[in-house]
Amino acid sequence: MTGRTPLGRDQAFAVVTAFLALFAVVGVALYGLPRFYPFFVQELGWTRQQVTSGNAYSKIVVALAFGVIAGRLVDRFGPRRLMLVGILMAGGALIGLSFVTTFGGFYLFYGLNALGYVCGGPLPNQVLLSRWFDRARGRAMGAAYLGIGLGGALVPILAFALTQSLGWRGALRVLGVLMIIVSFPAAYFVREPEVPAALPDTGPSTLSGSLSRPSFYLLMFGSMASIGAVGGTMQNLPLYLSLDRKFPQGMIDSTLSLVLVGSLVGRLLMGWLADRWPKRRVMLLVYLIVAAAIPPLFYAPTPAVLMSCAFLFGIGLGGDYMIVPLMAAELYGVAIMGRVMGIVLTADGVAEAFVPMIVAGLRDSTGSYGSGFVVLVALAVAGAIAVSFLPRAARVQT
Repeated sequence: MTGRTPLGRDQAFAVVTAFLALFAVVGVALYGLPRFYPFFVQELGWTRQQVTSGNAYSKIVVALAFGVIAGRLVDRFGPRRLMLVGILMAGGALIGLSFVTTFGGFYLFYGLNALGYVCGGPLPNQVLLSRWFDRARGRAMGAAYLGIGLGGALVPILAFALTQSLGWRGALRVLGVLMIIVSFPAAYFVREPEVPAALPDTGPSTLSGSLSRPSFYLLMFGSMASIGAVGGTMQNLPLYLSLDRKFPQGMIDSTLSLVLVGSLVGRLLMGWLADRWPKRRVMLLVYLIVAAAIPPLFYAPTPAVLMSCAFLFGIGLGGDYMIVPLMAAELYGVAIMGRVMGIVLTADGVAEAFVPMIVAGLRDSTGSYGSGFVVLVALAVAGAIAVSFLPRAARVQT
């Protein structure tokens, strides 16, 4: 499947399927749930640390227990079956959380949400698109990943309207049902291409062969470091702008929205560049943008500077999650991509869970975010250094 031929109906439907799945499982469930945290605090009397711990602990447990297994399953049975299960679990998790009154139920359904993310989120969609596309892979991935930004941007509007009419618990139930209605039918009907055991111009066709190469660990560490920097920034930025900088809520909401708008631009731009430049060069550019945007984002002297840096950071955020599977497909091919990305995404999940808590802990212990910001920038720079040592591609896709 090459970008030189007209986009076939099956290829187009695969992009639509991935867009809708990422819209629901990542955009609505991942970005939408924090919007409901205040209701858990106000109605159930829980602390902020308790309501935020569900995401962190569930990601760690699920990533370590099921991340690699999910990669093997998607290689053996194909991404479609895993995606169907993941969509049902993620939508069911939101419905279940609407009935929660105890910590046991809260952690149970947050764990189900994390499992839905592993099974129905980036992993199967990356494999699906990598199998359908070769030269146009970057553009296809960029278009599909727009679903994350669009879902994240729309869910606050939907949640507000639903909460006004149905209450916050009713809003959660409706969002869970909508997730399934929007994404499940496309995933059910999407077709998977046949995948040969090995493809030309790719890396070793066995996982053990891939694990024996230093490039795998450079890719994993680079991704883990940059995702940790991005996750740590996104989860602490609202707290910093509100409690430390004392910015009005309207400016905070505008800043966060601008990050998501920048992520839409970043996904399209980096996908377009990835089809024209060596993947390593695009990956390095993404990581350098993240590293450069974090300091002025936190220390912006004026609102105009803050908004500009938020947009720039969003470009890096949008490209960050998308460029890793493109690099992995180029290095190792698509035959074992599920297993490779299963390991990489497991490492990413651990970083995304731990780094925000580390940064927040440093703020609590020192009274300042200064040391935490240093950690975030250091991680982003370390990721860029690791990527710079990845091997050059055998050919540049155009």
